[in-house]
Parts: sequence; C-alpha cells; structure tokens
Amino acid sequence: MTTEETVQRHARVVLVDDHRMFRTGVQAEIGATDRTGVEVVGEAADVDQAVTVITATRPEVVLLDVHLPGGGGVEVLRRSASLMADPERPVRFLALSVSDAAEDVIGVIRGGARGYVTKTITGTDLVDAVFRVKDGDAVFSPRLAGFVLDAFASTDAPPVDEDLDRLTQREREVLRLIARGYAYKEIAKQLFISVKTVESHVSAVLRKLQLSNRHELTRWATARRLV
Repeated sequence: MTTEETVQRHARVVLVDDHRMFRTGVQAEIGATDRTGVEVVGEAADVDQAVTVITATRPEVVLLDVHLPGGGGVEVLRRSASLMADPERPVRFLALSVSDAAEDVIGVIRGGARGYVTKTITGTDLVDAVFRVKDGDAVFSPRLAGFVLDAFASTDAPPVDEDLDRLTQREREVLRLIARGYAYKEIAKQLFISVKTVESHVSAVLRKLQLSNRHELTRWATARRLV
C-alpha cells in the first residue's frame, strides 16, 4: 500500500488493556495518524473505565484485552451491546491479548468481537487488522481461526435458520450491508448493481422476513451475528 493510500484512510480507536506500558507501546506503534491512519481517541485499564470511554468517544474500533479487572473483556462486550448494534455508528471490537487459549477466543467471539489477534502481531499487521474490522471483516491470528471454526461446527452449534434460508445469496449480501449501515448507493457501488436493484432486494428481504423497515432488519441481523 502506498503512503498516499495509507494517509487517506482513517480509523478512531480506543485501547483497553490493564498494562499502561503495553498501551503506551501500542500507541507508539500504530498511533502516528499521519502515517498509519489510526487515531487513538481513548484508553482504559478496566471494565468500568472501558465502558465509560467507549460510550463517550464512540470509536470505530476497540482493541480489547481479554483479561481485565472488573469482569474481563466479555463484560465490556456485554455492556457495549447497544453500541455494537447501532446501525448508524457501530462500535466494533478486536480482541488483542497475550492469551491464545481456546476458551478466551470463543468467549469474546460469542460476546460479539469481530476478531482476535495475539500480542505477537506486528504493528503493520495490527493496523491492517484495525481497518479490516472497521470495514466489518472478521480477523484472526491463523491458529486461532481454527478454534472458532471448531466451536461453531460442534454439535451444540445453533440449528439451521429457516428464515435466513429463504433469502438468496445476493439478498444475504444486501442484508449484511444494510445492517452495517451502508446507504443504498454505497451498496450498489460495492456489489456492482443499480440502486433500483438494491431497493428491490431490500423489499424482498423485508417481505420474506416479515419486517417493516431497515432498523428492524438491522436488529434481526445483529441478533443472528450476521453483521
């Protein structure tokens, strides 16, 4: 990626970790906004501080440690559920932890985090992960992705969703983008279709799911972890 492309992108980030020296190191590594595009807008060392700072600053991405005083990263996620579900300005979480234990990975992913990387990650890769999560992608350190796949492929995985199965693949794509807060024009551009076609797909999705508007659609998609 060129320097010009790097400067043009921008992400507002909050760092949540109970080790001040680690936060300082991450800030130094990725927080040079003119170089990385990442703007660190807040820091927190425990659950209560994290919820307060996240609510006040409404960042696009939160780098979240798993083990925190006050209940851990999962508690931060639980208390931030409404911010994650906001259709206009969703706050997305990326776990950044020294732990690579399966139970830690699965715990925060079930809690709503969009990804999980370990603290061995390089600064360049962390910046890339931040922007991918901001854009709605899921990001994992290679070995950790297997934990998630195994967990959701296990016998206690949720059953097939008959409502979701009524939708075509294109309707599902439109559903996810609507739920992420994209405007019709943005969806049309991303999927290389016309705005009129987007409108037709949205109407079909609402009809099939028996929903009334995009806000209900967003809540429906969020409840099923489709966003």
